[in-house]
This record gives sequence, structure tokens and C-alpha cells, in this order.
Amino acid sequence: MEKAAVIGLDLAKSVFQVHGVDDEGEVVLRRRLGRAKLLPLFAGLPPCRIGMENCASANYWARELMALGHEVRLMPPQYVKPYVKRSKNDASDAEAICEAVTRPTMRFVGAKTLEQQSVLVLHRTRLMLTRQRTRIGNAIRAHMAEFGIIAPVGRQGLDRLMATIDDEGDDRIPPMARACLAMLANQYQHLVANLLDTERAIRADSRATELGRRLQEIPGVGPLVASALIATVPDPHLFKTGRGLSAWLGLVPRQNSSGGKERLGGITKAGDTYLRTMLFVGAMAVIRHAERYGTRKAWLVKLLERRTPRIAAIALANRIGRIAWALMTSGERYREPAVA
Repeated sequence: MEKAAVIGLDLAKSVFQVHGVDDEGEVVLRRRLGRAKLLPLFAGLPPCRIGMENCASANYWARELMALGHEVRLMPPQYVKPYVKRSKNDASDAEAICEAVTRPTMRFVGAKTLEQQSVLVLHRTRLMLTRQRTRIGNAIRAHMAEFGIIAPVGRQGLDRLMATIDDEGDDRIPPMARACLAMLANQYQHLVANLLDTERAIRADSRATELGRRLQEIPGVGPLVASALIATVPDPHLFKTGRGLSAWLGLVPRQNSSGGKERLGGITKAGDTYLRTMLFVGAMAVIRHAERYGTRKAWLVKLLERRTPRIAAIALANRIGRIAWALMTSGERYREPAVA
């Protein structure tokens, strides 16, 4: 077997497809492997460039292959899809990955470290617990409403329903229904406790690093957003400008331009949905504070005069992303713009 200069690796849970070419572009390696045989194969190959889609388990395999001396490049799956020829299968996917990784204009994604992936597990766990808490709380409200027991919206209203469930002297709830509602109430309280522990861990992580503390100086960036930024963007230098990071997060307008006419629509919503949502929530907090107490930011004042708060929040989230990129790449601290 000749030396493979570039290899495309199609990832899966148990079966992997390898497609390798030499310096002249001739196919020298095409093989279907099981999980146990993947690392031994690459351990016996000379150092080469390996392309993979940034999908499930990609960061793990990237770390393992880089430890063997190979150069690993991760690519967004939507950028690899145009290189697939005709029918889609594992072999054609590996060939498309091998072709895409050689393109000079291809955009790559940095591989995450173990620590960054651990922090992302914290964020995903918090998101799942938050959704489960909302579902159980709504279920309790709905079941109690069937017996004519209504409470105001908010945490205090739900606490009032919890107290009614615990009050066995209240005969408005039948015993069988009370037993089921008690189980839901216990599960809700358990979720709240776990959610608080997860948020404490995220806050401690964001404050433990110097970069996390600097990012929190940006208006609209708290411990959760700072921690998510550091964990989701392993190498900010992959983006040439702050707009590149905003485009990667899907916070720039979608274009449908032709013939010299620019047609801009809504945002692309590409990239990481969770981080984009967190930036939007932080921007809304800044806008609500400005509407309630006023602000000296002339840019934000003019924006709110001609746009609705939610549209202004998208623009502000874009701006926050650019500022975060500048702080992450330059090592400087946030400076409030001078008032004219």
C-alpha cells in the first residue's frame, strides 16, 4: 500500500469507512473497519491529514488520532454534503470527506479538549433539567386545574399548589390523584435541587479562568454565557474576524442576492443553537434593563427607536459575539465605548 497523504474518515458507532489518496490524488486506501480495528490501522500509517465531519464522537476520535501524530481536520457536515456523488453510502461519504478536506476554502472546526466537553455536558444537563422542570410544573398545574384548583403564574403559584398537595386535610383532591401528584411534586423538587447544583458548577467553572472573568465584563454576558463561549469555541483564531464567529453562530442575515441586488432575510440560525439562544437571552436582559432604567449606549438607543426589542436583541447578540471574539483573541479587557 502506498503512502496516503489525505484520508477521509466516515464516523459511526461500530462500522467506519476509510478513504485515502496519495499526493497525486490516486486512491490508495479504501477500507471498511470495525471499531476495534480503527486505531491499530492509523497507528501503522505514516502521519497524514485526516478529515472528519464534526458529528457525534468526532472530538474523541480527533484527540485519539492526533495523539498518534496525525493532522485532524473537522468540518461541518453541511459543507461536506455537496461533494457526495450520486447515491449516499458510507464509501461515498468517506470519499466526499477526503475531497472536501483538501479544498483551500474549506472551513474547519477546532477539536474540543476533555475539559471543554465536560463543561458542555454540564450545559446540556442543565438544559435538559430545565425542560423537565417546566414539563412537570405544567403537568401539576394542568392536573390541579381539573379539580378547580388554580394558582397564579410563576414559582410562588406553583409553591402554593405544592402546599395544597401536601395538605391531606384538603378534600378537593381525591386520595388516588393526591398520591400521583405527590410523586410529581417530589420529582419536581428533586429536579430543582439538581438544577441548582449544575448551575453552581457552571458558575464556578466560568469564574475559575481569567478568560471567563474577562468575558463576564461584557454587558449581557454572565457566568452561563461565558462558560458556554469558552467550551463551544475551542480556538477563536480559526475565525479571521468577529463577524466570522457571528456567522458561525447564525446571527447574520440570510442572503439571497443575485445580479448585484442584495436581498437580506432573517438570520441564518446556523451553528450552535444553545449558544445562540444564550446570547439572545443575555441581549434581551440588556434591552429590558435599558427600557426600565435607561442607557447611555447611543447605538442601542438609536436601534431601539427603529426596531422592536426582539429584533434589536438579535443585533445586540451579534455585537456581543464580535466583542467576545475580540477579547478571546487579543487578551484585552472590555472597555465601555466613550459617550460622544
